[in-house]
Amino acid sequence: MELFPEFENSSSAPAPLAERLRPSSWDDLVGQEQLIGANSPLSSLLRKGGNFSFILWGPPGSGKTTIARLTSKTTQCEFCEVSAVSAGVADIRKVITLAQKLWKSSQRKTILFIDEIHRFNKAQQDAVLPFIENGTLRLIGSTTENPSFEVIPALRSRCQIFRLNYLTREAMRELLDKALKDTEKGLGKMNLCIEETALNLITEYANGDARRALNALEAAADWSAGNKTQGCIETVDLSIMQGILQQSAVLYDKGGTEHYDHASAYQKSLRGSDPDAAIYWLAKMIAGGEDPRFIVRRLLVTAAEDVGNADPQALVIANATAEAVERLGWPEARIPLAQATIYVAKAPKDNSAICAIDEALSDIRDKGLSFPVPPHLRDTHYADAKTRYGYGKDYKYPHDYPGNYVEQDYLPEELTGRKYLSTKKQERKIN
Repeated sequence: MELFPEFENSSSAPAPLAERLRPSSWDDLVGQEQLIGANSPLSSLLRKGGNFSFILWGPPGSGKTTIARLTSKTTQCEFCEVSAVSAGVADIRKVITLAQKLWKSSQRKTILFIDEIHRFNKAQQDAVLPFIENGTLRLIGSTTENPSFEVIPALRSRCQIFRLNYLTREAMRELLDKALKDTEKGLGKMNLCIEETALNLITEYANGDARRALNALEAAADWSAGNKTQGCIETVDLSIMQGILQQSAVLYDKGGTEHYDHASAYQKSLRGSDPDAAIYWLAKMIAGGEDPRFIVRRLLVTAAEDVGNADPQALVIANATAEAVERLGWPEARIPLAQATIYVAKAPKDNSAICAIDEALSDIRDKGLSFPVPPHLRDTHYADAKTRYGYGKDYKYPHDYPGNYVEQDYLPEELTGRKYLSTKKQERKIN
């Protein structure tokens, strides 16, 4: 548990650039205009410190902790911050005890900020509930994961949920420019020389993560300070920045929400017959270290669900790809995956299979249309089936008739004439 004073009064060792430049007022905050912009309906609630609990959901480096701390500054509440990575129920109880004492002694309320709240299990989240309910605590949580999956319903019902986005490239450049000009907390006194192309590379590398961008800029400043020539600061050009960064970041978290978002984009691109988009999302998942088995499962289901009988070969190819992936692994598995992705995306589309089976399942599960097998269709491969029970009587064996076909009822009598395979869907092929 930590109680945070004003950051500028900290007596600890020099903090990283990203921490030093953490905004100390709402006016210093860059990005998230949809949430805290002047015209946002939520802006006044946050800026004026409205007495309500909320959860900030967004990617790393998007400003969740900053918004929580700025919100606390606008109130007269005590601000207690815990990290769900290392804290437990005992730490929560300490905050609750402090909150109760403060209220009794000075009528001051307490804000509990739980960073990475999704890391708390159900019991830990439950421990907070009664004290939010009775007003002992005001909760602010932050999470990189979808609260609908990671935060218990009872806690979600007591909190507003605010969605933060990755910072735009314009916001990232504004942040970098501030860091270069700020003589008190930033790099202004260094007179760092960094080329425009190098700054652009940092922006691309950070991919919307402010902390990542500032860490990269600080690394560039450290390189420059360590490579003085006759007392002159070396210029950081594109090649130097490329050497420092090595590779660009990939906006992908294979263990979280983006794991499913990217898979959804991939599958929808396949369904929409856009091979270029499908290849892009495939590459994004590969670059993010996704399990190839997960990707190929999406490919298999799309081949059956969306291509279906318009081109049955698609499922054969997808299944062969699954086998190839098992044998090859990364990086070679990318090749059959790309081949099958292009094939499935370009194949004609027919979703009659999934429509037919889901409609039949709906009849049985939801509408109660569950009937026994008619006697003439029942199994006759055992003693007494025909002689004693009359099973198979009046069954017409199609191969005994011209063209190997004969009219007869195969559905229960109550469903006679029921059609699950729509003629229109059977005829509609989307190329």
